[in-house]
Amino acid sequence: MSITPIRERNPVGVALAGLVVLGLVGTAAYRADSLPLVGGGTTYTANFSESAGLSDGDEVRIAGVKVGEVTGVSLDGAAVKVSFRVKDAWIGNSSTVGIAIKTLLGDKYLAVDPLGTTAQDPDHRIGLSRTTSPYDVTQAFNGLGETIGEIDTDRLAESFDAISDTFKDSPANVRSAADGLSALSRTVSERDAELATLLKAGKRLTKTLDGKKSSFEILLEDGNLLLGEIQARRDSIHLLLTGTKNLGIQLGGLVEDNEKQLGPTLDSLGRVTAVLVKNQKSLDQVLSMAGDYNRLVGNTLGNGRWFDNYVCGVVPKNYLPEGTPPATGCMPPKQEGGS
Repeated sequence: MSITPIRERNPVGVALAGLVVLGLVGTAAYRADSLPLVGGGTTYTANFSESAGLSDGDEVRIAGVKVGEVTGVSLDGAAVKVSFRVKDAWIGNSSTVGIAIKTLLGDKYLAVDPLGTTAQDPDHRIGLSRTTSPYDVTQAFNGLGETIGEIDTDRLAESFDAISDTFKDSPANVRSAADGLSALSRTVSERDAELATLLKAGKRLTKTLDGKKSSFEILLEDGNLLLGEIQARRDSIHLLLTGTKNLGIQLGGLVEDNEKQLGPTLDSLGRVTAVLVKNQKSLDQVLSMAGDYNRLVGNTLGNGRWFDNYVCGVVPKNYLPEGTPPATGCMPPKQEGGS
């Protein structure tokens, strides 16, 4: 029997067969964890009295180590059927399975205690005698809040008062117990509104926390990332702090070594500063006068390479046109004496 070469076959059929093979390979790669021969693990089932908030995808742990995940939670008659897949872990025929609380926000996981002398048969469901559900504090407080709202605390207090009156002639121990119950009932009755408000506030708080669960998870994950980055850069931070400490020591030694030279210099600088402070008014006056002087000098020398100035009174009055010099204050000095 001869085999026809691929290049001689119908290209359309070859292309379709290739696409089918690629699709099957992609599907197998995507669902590799579910394939029995690749390593999807072994699936077990267990009965629980209640689901307690467990859902698909929650972790399965043995001694705190994740070994699988929950694959299904469904109602089966009066019990809850939970399916979970475990990989690379031994489950014995006496193993116990419990729903445990993972976080304070209500996340759950399946805790398995691998007990027994032989392996657990995957086709045999683990019974209620070997499973436990958690005591959910949030649900308990919510139920307590609803129950408190339905109790007539005033009638309850009257009932305890009647019990106390009935046992007033009884022995001291019985009478004390009745009095205590009566006092407790009165206290509950007086604090009825406060207790109801407290329980309602607690219920709102749990709902708020549940609504912000994703934000808390992101915050905790970011905190873990930050701590991990700090841990990764611990050596660099250590070197930085060590270098800063060594720099401080070197600067301290430099100042100590040059103290003899720096001391007189700082003393002289202090004396100069004291003199300047003492003569501050004179310096201010000199600077104010220097401004006018500098302005006049600038006007004189600011037009080029010559002096631009006028000296009044140099030329005698009789050599000037009439009315040129000012009437007073600008006359040439009188010539006195002579030879």
